[in-house]
Amino acid sequence: MGVELVIAEDGEDAASRAAELLAAAAARGGHVALSGGSTPCRAYELAAQLQPDWGAVDAWLGDERCVPADDDRANVRLVRESLVDHTVTPPTLHPVDTTLPPGRAAAAYDAALAGVVLDLALQGIGPDGHTASLYPDEPSLDEQAARAVAAPARLEPWVERVTMTVPMLCAAREVVFLVVGAAKAEAARRAFAEPPSRATPASLVRSTAGRTVVILDRAAAAEVR
Repeated sequence: MGVELVIAEDGEDAASRAAELLAAAAARGGHVALSGGSTPCRAYELAAQLQPDWGAVDAWLGDERCVPADDDRANVRLVRESLVDHTVTPPTLHPVDTTLPPGRAAAAYDAALAGVVLDLALQGIGPDGHTASLYPDEPSLDEQAARAVAAPARLEPWVERVTMTVPMLCAAREVVFLVVGAAKAEAARRAFAEPPSRATPASLVRSTAGRTVVILDRAAAAEVR
């Protein structure tokens, strides 16, 4: 399963290219998984400008931190403020119920995802090679049945999480990685230029039904050959 590498000039160009794919997905409608973190914010803002009508979209979270929905660490808050609030017709947003304990929250999200095939999954990558909240060498990487599972507090902020699983993400018709910055260069090399490895969870996530697009700025692409 190969990847389509897109090398952008800088972070703004990378965000613009990701926004184009998000806007196209919104125009088609369907199920879209969105990621948290600082990198996708600009892409969400641009996507809402390009395609203000997201009414045909069911928006899911690829992962979520187990904090209240209005907490500034919550991915759902980021998605609301950078994307949903900027659309004319918003998507149907499916948050994780973080009022529940992590295990029960994951089970509830797993049940909500029953029958869902993602049309697009937007992914990031951490310096350690994780994607969503799938961390290096964790048992969650072996999960084959569940669509969502609880994840430990492995990174700042030190809170437990709920994450989509590798099979759920790989079933997406389009997987899009957005990777920006020199701090991600080594992880990008391991994820996109070396054989798949449990030590680099992002290397395990590839669309089995369609295309995998990797958008990197020049700094993040420095070690990818």
